[in-house]
Amino acid sequence: MSTAIRVVPSRAARAVNLLKTVQYTHPPSCPCHSNPGYHQNQTRSTVSRYNDRTSRRNYATPQDTSQLKEYAFEMAASSIRFGPGVTQEVGMDIANLNPSGTVAVITDSTVEKLDAMRQVRESLDREGIKYKIFNKVKVEPKDYSVKEAIDWARTTGDYSVYLAVGGGSVIDTAKLMNLYSVYKDADFMDFVNAPLGKGRPVDRKLHPLIAVPTTAGTGSETTGTAIFDLVAKKSKTGIAHRNLKPYLGICDPLNTRTMPSAVKASSGLDVLCHALESYTAIPFNERTPRPTNPILRPAYQGANPISDIFSLNALRQTVKYLPRSVKDPEDVEAQTEMLLAATLAGVGFGNAGVHLCHGMSYPISSQNIASYKHAGYDVPHPIIPHGVSVAVTAPAVFKFTAASNPDRHLAAAEAFGVDISNVKRESAGEVLAEAIAKFLADLGDQPAGLKALGFGREHVEQLVEGTIPQARVLMLAPGLAKELQAEREQLGRLFEDALEH
Repeated sequence: MSTAIRVVPSRAARAVNLLKTVQYTHPPSCPCHSNPGYHQNQTRSTVSRYNDRTSRRNYATPQDTSQLKEYAFEMAASSIRFGPGVTQEVGMDIANLNPSGTVAVITDSTVEKLDAMRQVRESLDREGIKYKIFNKVKVEPKDYSVKEAIDWARTTGDYSVYLAVGGGSVIDTAKLMNLYSVYKDADFMDFVNAPLGKGRPVDRKLHPLIAVPTTAGTGSETTGTAIFDLVAKKSKTGIAHRNLKPYLGICDPLNTRTMPSAVKASSGLDVLCHALESYTAIPFNERTPRPTNPILRPAYQGANPISDIFSLNALRQTVKYLPRSVKDPEDVEAQTEMLLAATLAGVGFGNAGVHLCHGMSYPISSQNIASYKHAGYDVPHPIIPHGVSVAVTAPAVFKFTAASNPDRHLAAAEAFGVDISNVKRESAGEVLAEAIAKFLADLGDQPAGLKALGFGREHVEQLVEGTIPQARVLMLAPGLAKELQAEREQLGRLFEDALEH
């Protein structure tokens, strides 16, 4: 016969119980303290929905720190100035910085001929700013083109300010020129994201970088991320650290008027997937490991209450305005709203991160098996534009990730105009996938799957192998296995599902 054992409460437990009793029987006049559960009940819709899932700290139990989950998130974004005609202020901005040396102006050979660069030159000349122009940025940068730009920055002058005028390729290249001109002795792979590179943190102050975007897509003017092709590995990678972010982003809707329709579509699809992926990424407090030092906290942290606001609004704006901006080059409202959506999504994904669409896109665009050249791109080489390579897998991806958080995927489907009032939660993935596929088809000139880009089942294995190293974004993918072989199998099925939609 078993004997019941009575555990005597500790002094601390007895004191807490007594205080609770006093609070409930003799509540103070302060409404916040009259109910011990007050604060918890008042914040259910924001931070607590994340904190409910945070593991509690057991002070007496030793823990493997590599398995500790994150408990905090940070928000970092560039200062943003938005409005038609603000490009003309850039000379004053640089004069206000009182530069000690020459300004490096970074652009590409196409943008150099456009009105945006004319305004930049005039603004710099008005303020008597000394500057040199580098105009050899490659669209969809390769490691060798980035190294050429870095060599120019290191050897042609003592640049105290960097000014990037162009799309994401230009702004990303300028970030890397700035980084390696400060770390003059660093090897190129030192800062490249692990596991392909060493993933060294950026622990020095960089020169001010001002970004003037001429496309509405990457949001690079707000983020600390720079992407390029690592040619030897046949995959895209990059460098990500919040210290890379521009000092100021000058978002002038007049500068996006010259974008060809195909570029508007591809850039806008990048915005779409930035918003979708950051909104559906794993919660920040499910990410491991917890950083041992704040400087090690990654820029891509997982979904969080602040990024959610930017990402969901960017998604809604993109669904509403991208078709209009592609179809009508004179629709000023649509062009303006898409530039704003790109910036909003940049703040969202720049702190929450992206996941499978981007991770899978990198080998798609870098391998380009069939030497595909997207219509409407005036470049002398084959190209699968970044936005196209990201969006082509989106229906398959979100059908897969929906089980992790059906409510978020239904909210995303609702942003596409789907009536979700009678949709079952288990159908969230299928419904969102169908909505994305329809949006792509209605937008026009988009590949209906990887087959249209020249890929077949025989290429799936090498696409998977090109995706595996993208640990920085795959770690934020909901539902993706941690064990390598299981992850390979899941990615293989996703690429197969993405062959057609």
